[in-house]
Amino acid sequence: MIVFPMVRRVGRIRSTAGKMLAKPTLRAAQSYRDQVTGALVKQMSHAGIGEAERDEQLCAFWSAVQGEIARRTYHGQRI
Repeated sequence: MIVFPMVRRVGRIRSTAGKMLAKPTLRAAQSYRDQVTGALVKQMSHAGIGEAERDEQLCAFWSAVQGEIARRTYHGQRI
């Protein structure tokens, strides 16, 4: 059981979306995504979360980040 699911980490989601939008190139954004994913996997692994649950949480987190990026883009808020 996840005490605080990744999708509810609104501050982290918004921060990540803002940093993704600020990246000058797709390659930079992909590199940042890899860094964030690695850090989140490490945190969840240390918390004893299994691989299947980690994958589900990461998918939900990145989906929420994409939603925030879309929201900001739609409303003209780049950062």
